[in-house]
Amino acid sequence: MNLSRLRPPRAWLLLLLGTACASTPPAPDQGTPAPSAVGQAPAADEAVLAEDVRIRRIAPGVWLHVTLAGEEWGRTPSNGLLVEQGDSTLLVDTAWNARQTELLLAWAKDTLHRPVRAALVTHSHADRTGGMSALVARGVPVHASEDTARLTAGHGRPAPDQRLPETGTLGPLEVFFPGPGHSRDNLVVWLPAHRLLFGGCFVKDAGARNLGNVEDADVAAWPASLKRLRQRFPDMREVVPGHGEPGGPELLTHTQALLRDAPPG
Repeated sequence: MNLSRLRPPRAWLLLLLGTACASTPPAPDQGTPAPSAVGQAPAADEAVLAEDVRIRRIAPGVWLHVTLAGEEWGRTPSNGLLVEQGDSTLLVDTAWNARQTELLLAWAKDTLHRPVRAALVTHSHADRTGGMSALVARGVPVHASEDTARLTAGHGRPAPDQRLPETGTLGPLEVFFPGPGHSRDNLVVWLPAHRLLFGGCFVKDAGARNLGNVEDADVAAWPASLKRLRQRFPDMREVVPGHGEPGGPELLTHTQALLRDAPPG
């Protein structure tokens, strides 16, 4: 695939992750859709692939995948996307691990009848790249920034094999680097047909009470990066954070408020 210029189920709250993004302990528990393949019933709006893997349609041809981390990371949920493009699908961020990612790939092939032909990862942490080996095993090209590829390899996971510029397109997706924030390599993904922003861990959900894992963050630069994001996509309607419930542009305002309250670092 050529590069050019360039509402999950009810959210679980978040727990501190070593190489992921969250930090609060978990609480108890419009466009036109693409036509279905000939002779195939359309996919249901929600699917439970395993007790730790769920999928939900959030826009025509756009699916939110929510996967849970293992017990060692508090069963923390993480969000990513599956975006239909013609007779194939783009995966935005892997699941936590290869098994979960394999389930997503199988669902796209067997239920959507649109196999995943390419993927992109928005930064190097495990909640974005933990399932990389499943993509490598299937020969799926994975797009990422140069920094993300280098850092992912440094975490001991397979490195993405395709490079993204700081601003560019991948099929129907626009990829943008707003500047450092949650990490120095955090990308966001814009779906202009739906005015939908996948903010990843750069954007906090409305239930977040802190910035989560800031081990690799640039808290001082984050507010200016948020401002650049707003300027780039002023007409955003839906915002999907890396963890927790989707919302609207108010999630950026909430993230900004958390940054104001963050202790100096």
